[in-house]
Amino acid sequence: MRRFAVVLLISLLPISLSHAEPPELTDCRINAGPGAPGINARCGTMTRPLDPSGTEPGEIELRIAVVPALNLTPEPDPLVPIAGGPGQGTVQFFAAYSGAFEDVRRNRDILLIDQRGTGESARMDCEFDDDIIGGEYSVEVTLEYTALCLEQLPYDPRFFTTSVAVADMEAVREALGYSSLNLYGVSYGTRVAQHFARRYPGSTRTIIIDGVVPPQLTLGPEIATESQKAVDKVLARCAEDAACNERFPNVTEAFKRVVVELRGAPVNISVPHPSSGRPEDLEFGAGEFAAAIRLLAYHPGSVALMPLLIHEAGAGNHVPIASQFMMTMVAMMDMLSLGMHNAVLCTEDAPFYDKSSIDYAALAASYMGTMQLEAIEAICSVWPAGPIDEDFKAPLATDLPVLLLSGDADPITPPRYADLAAVNLTNATHLIGKSQGHGQISIGCMPRLVAEFIETKDPAGLDAECLERSFVMPFFLDFSGPNP
Repeated sequence: MRRFAVVLLISLLPISLSHAEPPELTDCRINAGPGAPGINARCGTMTRPLDPSGTEPGEIELRIAVVPALNLTPEPDPLVPIAGGPGQGTVQFFAAYSGAFEDVRRNRDILLIDQRGTGESARMDCEFDDDIIGGEYSVEVTLEYTALCLEQLPYDPRFFTTSVAVADMEAVREALGYSSLNLYGVSYGTRVAQHFARRYPGSTRTIIIDGVVPPQLTLGPEIATESQKAVDKVLARCAEDAACNERFPNVTEAFKRVVVELRGAPVNISVPHPSSGRPEDLEFGAGEFAAAIRLLAYHPGSVALMPLLIHEAGAGNHVPIASQFMMTMVAMMDMLSLGMHNAVLCTEDAPFYDKSSIDYAALAASYMGTMQLEAIEAICSVWPAGPIDEDFKAPLATDLPVLLLSGDADPITPPRYADLAAVNLTNATHLIGKSQGHGQISIGCMPRLVAEFIETKDPAGLDAECLERSFVMPFFLDFSGPNP
């Protein structure tokens, strides 16, 4: 949880595949985590070289699961969800959002591949002692933790980049005998989907990218400023809502005041741990507050709590927002593989930062400040970079059918990112959810539209008027919820 996770969390080489051995799949149940309901599937593993070039020895096991189509004679091209992060396992992601894919599953298998370094595919996790990062953030502490993390990784972190991962996907497709793939990528998964289509256009049937990361854009320099814009929109929407404005007058000023106060002096509070319920002492400062707000801004359901939690913090009651911080950070740390996350970030993003174009003044003025960008730069100064294809940073140019999805209140991948990605897409449609956040697959009629798109391969033919009726959670006026 602690400082390192706060500053870091942000939610390529093809090889010959002609001799890939088909994995043996057996009956299993997958789920989104302990206590979550299980889903029937067929699971197995597939051996892949650690280093696709063959220079470094070693092998890894990829975890594969197939959720069979409801139709006994399914189409030959499955849907392949690709999780975000980077660092989340796809099996876990799908299990959490499986209802959104049921329309597609009527006629198609769902093929799940935990990307190398995530889930149960050679997971690249770092165990660490909280004492090493128990104080305030500093570059020195970040470097110390990064060195400890590198020492603990089970595999060479260079070989966990997107360029290597897409070759794994193609190997699995060929081994299982699928004719082509329908790709659905969310957040970082959109980067994977676009690059797979670039490397293997003949193996790609349709592409859905949700919360789009354009290839030519580096993640990091705009995270804080884009999140600030999203929070500003939320607070402005509260001010325009009669009930919210009456209950939380001057919430924007309260937000700014809390940020200044916590930067000046963190507060020591006791917060129930989200798993055990036991009280846990927590030093809650500006970094923890920023992490909580940033993650709240991802989804309209949690956005609804934001004015209430800010109001309470402004009145001196930091326990509700601190509890939200602890709950989300515990979930994120369980979900994300930090080693794989860093492998991607330090190969595909940080080396391409143009410091002359970074608006450091805007970063400093944001509620997140410059801390996250400084941490990324510190981590990547010692983290080894891995394989990356020469054309990786070029926009995808294709006439394959592409559906781009955005939320106009997304705090990290705004709609303009999808427009950047679409510059060379000749058969694409961009759908934007009103007042929606990061990830549209489960919103309103989107599952039906996605299924229709995959069936018809006609992005321009979709009737998306139904999205205008998508539900947005009203603001909570107290801890009982919104007004009836």
